Amino acid sequence: MAARGVIFLSLLLFSLFFYFSSATSSAVNRRTKVEYLKLPLLHKDTFPPSPSQSLSSDIRRLNTLYSSLRRHRSIRRSAKLPLTSGASTGSGQYFVDLRLGTPPQRLLLVADTGSDLVWVHCSACRNCSSRPRNSAFLARHSSTYFPYHCYDKKCRLVPNPRGVACNHTRLHSPCRYEYSYSDGSETKGFFSTETTTLNASSGSAVKFKNLAFGCSFEASGPSITGPSFNGAQGVMGLGRGSISIASQLGRRFGNKFSYCLMDYTLSPTPTSYLLIGRSAAVNHSKMSYTPMINNPFTSTFYYIGIESVYIEDVKLPIRPSVWAIDELGNGGTVMDSGTTLTFLAEPAYRRIVQAFKRLVKLPEADEPTVGFDLCVNVSGESRPSFPKMSFKLSGNSVLSPPPGNYFIDTAEDVKCLALQPLTAPSGFSVIGNLMQQGFAFEFDRDRSRIGFSRHGCGQP
Repeated sequence: MAARGVIFLSLLLFSLFFYFSSATSSAVNRRTKVEYLKLPLLHKDTFPPSPSQSLSSDIRRLNTLYSSLRRHRSIRRSAKLPLTSGASTGSGQYFVDLRLGTPPQRLLLVADTGSDLVWVHCSACRNCSSRPRNSAFLARHSSTYFPYHCYDKKCRLVPNPRGVACNHTRLHSPCRYEYSYSDGSETKGFFSTETTTLNASSGSAVKFKNLAFGCSFEASGPSITGPSFNGAQGVMGLGRGSISIASQLGRRFGNKFSYCLMDYTLSPTPTSYLLIGRSAAVNHSKMSYTPMINNPFTSTFYYIGIESVYIEDVKLPIRPSVWAIDELGNGGTVMDSGTTLTFLAEPAYRRIVQAFKRLVKLPEADEPTVGFDLCVNVSGESRPSFPKMSFKLSGNSVLSPPPGNYFIDTAEDVKCLALQPLTAPSGFSVIGNLMQQGFAFEFDRDRSRIGFSRHGCGQP
């Protein structure tokens, strides 16, 4: 009898312990539940110095992206794949305010879907009072900064300098990386881990430990140090690779992210944003989806499939092979937040320009903008009208941007077609951020698809 009483008491205590533990756990989970992360996308300037200068920056960026693809292709069978941040060429126009370290340090990074690595300018200064505030990440001032050891398997994810041996026995042998770009720019530093602080949908700050990033102690060349970088302190890679921030944080939030890029020439400037995770601000019932196309030669870029182009609902005679990825990984179409204009394969571009020249009823500009093939005079036109262009995509979806996304102001009373021809045989077409403005785009990596909608670009 006494034994049964002891057993009963034990079971009662266990049940009470389980009940209160479960209740406490549920309460904690309710308090700490994070639906998605919310990051405003910012602008340093209202617009690039001129559309021609923007075109020059875009071309430099694309050359770097293409050279990155060529390097991936040439070493596909190697165990070590070099990473190249396309955004470091300086064409990115949208920025993310990131808080890195303990205590948090604020840094402005280019948001870039065309690269994987998160990297920041770093400083090893001991007395940092002479440095301008927020000009670099001060590694010595963070209690959670730690460089990977050169023998760590994570060190294989980044290109290591040639001729630098890894001392397996030493305690402090940091993982060194070195990036070279097609225009001669370089960034070097330590591949490291750190704590980052981001805002959740609830408005509270959430800390994430062990964010892998590049701590750059040396940077040179026009892409990184020139004015086109717009004062950013680094790059937030959002690509498909394993070390992008979309991969590192996205696993905790449904492995998806979305953004809405608003027209930053408007006054007052509307808010653009980047969301990591599933957001109620994105109306999925009104989303159109197109599958992500895989290129076996690169794991970074977000490829989509263009099937045809329509001008005023008339299909243009463009061969499907113009949009295809060939057996060497060339061709295809990439969604890129870091390129301003849209670049299309040359045969398709020529057909589109011919159609617009035939349908646009406005007079040609007396002084066309350098680098643009179709510019018109809109003086005296309060609301100039332009033909509608749309892209039929794989998955039976249609992307129909408003004319303001592809006819832009380049001078007073002058608007130009913001498309460019892709002439490089080893390149790919690019849908730039101007063409994406006003749409909510969702990158669903688990389902390997990209959604888009004209609804849902309000403040999340």
